[in-house]
Amino acid sequence: DPVFSTENRYFMTQSERYEGAVKKVIHLRKKMEQLLYLNDHSAVNFRNRSLRALEDVAFGTHSSIFIPTIMNLGTDKQIAKWVPPARNYSIIGTYAQTELAHGTYLRGLETTATFDPSAQEFILNMLEISSMKWWPGDLGRSATHALVLAQLYTEEKCYGMHPFIVQIRSLHDHSPLPGVVVGDIGPKMGLEHVDNGYLLLRNVRIPRENMLSKYSEVSPDGTYVKRGSDRINYFSMIYLRTRIVSVMAATFLSKACVIAIRYSVVQRQSELKPGEPEPKILDYQTQEQKLLPQLATAYALHFVGLSLNAFFNQVYEEIGGKGNFSSLTELRALAAGTKALATDVSTAGVEAVRRACGGHGYSLLSGLPSIYSTLVASCSYEGENTVMLLQTARFLVKSLDRAHSGQSLPASVAYLSVQQSSGCSAKDKVDFLNPYIYIEAYKHRASRVITDAGTKLQSLIQTGIEQHVAWNNTSILLAQAAMVSKTAYFFIVELIQYYTAKFKGCQELRKLLKVNIGVNIRGFSVNSKSPGYVVGVGLTLTVCTHTHSVTLYRKEAVSLVDAFDYSDQQLNSAISSYDGNAYHRLFEWARRAPTNVLVNPAYEKYLKPLLQAAQSKL
Repeated sequence: DPVFSTENRYFMTQSERYEGAVKKVIHLRKKMEQLLYLNDHSAVNFRNRSLRALEDVAFGTHSSIFIPTIMNLGTDKQIAKWVPPARNYSIIGTYAQTELAHGTYLRGLETTATFDPSAQEFILNMLEISSMKWWPGDLGRSATHALVLAQLYTEEKCYGMHPFIVQIRSLHDHSPLPGVVVGDIGPKMGLEHVDNGYLLLRNVRIPRENMLSKYSEVSPDGTYVKRGSDRINYFSMIYLRTRIVSVMAATFLSKACVIAIRYSVVQRQSELKPGEPEPKILDYQTQEQKLLPQLATAYALHFVGLSLNAFFNQVYEEIGGKGNFSSLTELRALAAGTKALATDVSTAGVEAVRRACGGHGYSLLSGLPSIYSTLVASCSYEGENTVMLLQTARFLVKSLDRAHSGQSLPASVAYLSVQQSSGCSAKDKVDFLNPYIYIEAYKHRASRVITDAGTKLQSLIQTGIEQHVAWNNTSILLAQAAMVSKTAYFFIVELIQYYTAKFKGCQELRKLLKVNIGVNIRGFSVNSKSPGYVVGVGLTLTVCTHTHSVTLYRKEAVSLVDAFDYSDQQLNSAISSYDGNAYHRLFEWARRAPTNVLVNPAYEKYLKPLLQAAQSKL
């Protein structure tokens, strides 16, 4: 469909990108309706996958946060009122949580919602500039309504952060309503098609029924009624963190790998053997080591995303069906730690493969700079990654304390209750491809680093240092503990073991997944005063195993990237077309640039006088 063309994306202004994104999403809705696909689950999933790779489709916050939050936290009556018009785009919603001065720390949010029983209304206020909502997608130019996260006050008492549906623009002429100041935050590093915005509310009144009330509500007389856990109000953030792993980290790293590996079998350089033709750059071992481990990581993150989403759905069903909140804390820690790891390694991976494409990787037409500038944002939004690791670390420290007192632990940290072996039993490099060997290695590292962090924290507290000071003074170790725990690296390793066993008929994929494991084994002996688990000869063997494993699947590299099934349109890369005609396409795209068609204004204003004045002298 020509409406979804990405042909001129790299030559568009921010406003053109935004307008095109809105046009696409409205057109898509009409198409889905015409084809009777709106209620076809498989068609919707395929649509989401296809358009997620295209990127320039508007209302991502509306569809992926605003509507799901109402579905998760709203009553049946609220869902019936708000969700149908939202799905029809009769209203456009955003999720307004992050403030100018507060992001991840929700207890620090300054926005207030004070209940007025005489009017049966909440009064929303952002009295300081620092309390202004800043960054919500779809807010800058599109949204008519906002799910505003605010501190709930009733009967002169604060009950913490709760979500409220607030109309911010007129449905008649789209102008801001009284008491509302709203707009676009301006140019960003990437995501040009998204209208991230700001929102300031002053004495804005909404009906009592506009507080999402499935798990808590304010009765007409002002009494606060809670049903379930306070942490349920974090559910939307947890959902987004699980989605970031699969929708952002895995998808964008895999796209970058497709581009870089296809380019690396087209580009030839230097002489490997004097007198012979220039080899493909992927035939150089250094290029293999840059690209193929990133491909292994992309596949690993894909399967991590599947598993994390499955666990989220399990916990969601337990809460909704049985009122069982017991797994919510574990899910929150797992989502935070995995989000931090996945976005860190995928962003670094995209930059590594971009640089591996040389000068062409710097060109916007390669598609790689856009992938990087979009993906790198995920390291900050829905929780800055260091904060996410420390959030996970709190769960780990509490779990360690429970293990020491003989209490049962959730599945993801059960290894903390088990005595770990003192050294690695591997004797040969092939041993490092044995599932038992590497599972034990990762388990040992996770247990050791978490124990080291917990021990230092407790020792500081026992010397009389206040707990918050002790926590800050241990924070580097705690963040490292979260990164290597089963909520992050260890989680990936166990999933790789599961999937390599599952794909018995695909040796290439089995080898590829195992390569991901070797990437981090070499760091086992760091970050701890205890003797290293993998040292000396063993450390040398891991390097040999990793290098050998990468070389093994060099010949399958193109097939493995083709298996992601991205069309040329989805990749939108001049150097990575399926037909391999990179140079012709790069030249043709460059010729379409407006700068090659329009009259050069700098010539008329500045160059022409200089050049004409110099004619007589020449």
